[in-house]
Amino acid sequence: MTQHLSAAPPNVPAKNLVLKGHEARHFKLEVADATAIVTLNRPERKNPLTFESYAELRDLFRSFSNAADVKAVIITGAGDNFCSGGDVHEIIGPLTKLDKAGLLAFTQLTGDLVKAMRACPQPIVAAIDGVCVGAGAILALASDIRLGTARCKVAFLFTRVGLAGCDMGACAMLPRVIGQGRASELLFTGRSMLGEEAERWGFLNRLCTSETLMPEAIALAGELASGPTFAHAMTKKMLHEEWNMGVDQAIDAEAEAQAACMTTNDFHRAYHAFVNKQKPEFKGD
Repeated sequence: MTQHLSAAPPNVPAKNLVLKGHEARHFKLEVADATAIVTLNRPERKNPLTFESYAELRDLFRSFSNAADVKAVIITGAGDNFCSGGDVHEIIGPLTKLDKAGLLAFTQLTGDLVKAMRACPQPIVAAIDGVCVGAGAILALASDIRLGTARCKVAFLFTRVGLAGCDMGACAMLPRVIGQGRASELLFTGRSMLGEEAERWGFLNRLCTSETLMPEAIALAGELASGPTFAHAMTKKMLHEEWNMGVDQAIDAEAEAQAACMTTNDFHRAYHAFVNKQKPEFKGD
């Protein structure tokens, strides 16, 4: 995969995002042109997750709620793979020695990461190449938009190691993305789904080549970052909350949400730009 920021607009310097007084330790983190790029950065092991990286990713996505300079997020993996899930030696092995309370604390930690991603107001774009399995597949699933390659391999492996398919919200989210029957097949069997099938089933929004994956993800994130920040946050919020609503309740909730968007300066600027046949400039207020 190419260097991530090589496709960024010219004269836009990249910088490290500092979290609570220290730089990210368990992944690579850059911000350019209002887009944060989170790169799982253990390519020699296909970018597995550890107890520490779960916690730091959770805290990162929580912090985005207050990151005014971040308008969109990309999550990806270093090298030729996205994420191989929980590290066999650093997570799976130790889990076999924990008591029930310790195991529950771990599964709640992993779920909290997904909650943080869903509550993060910025749209999240997953750029997926190579292996995307286990918890890695969940990170992709928890993102808002997924770009992938034909060679990417997506698998919810939990039943392959004697666990249920209901991990980190998979049974709630996956049927909504690809349908109940298809989700049931993947969660029961743990089989791999290659890129073309993943795109055909609706898991991937778009297929890219390995060479164009990050440039296309950066371009898409840049388009989102230049859009109406409050309206995007509201769209994401309602997409998530309306899972649990009836149609009438959803219509009422959307009426309130849209009325709130109509109070923003972005809406008023967009109206005047439209009247004057100009491109609207969104400033996030």
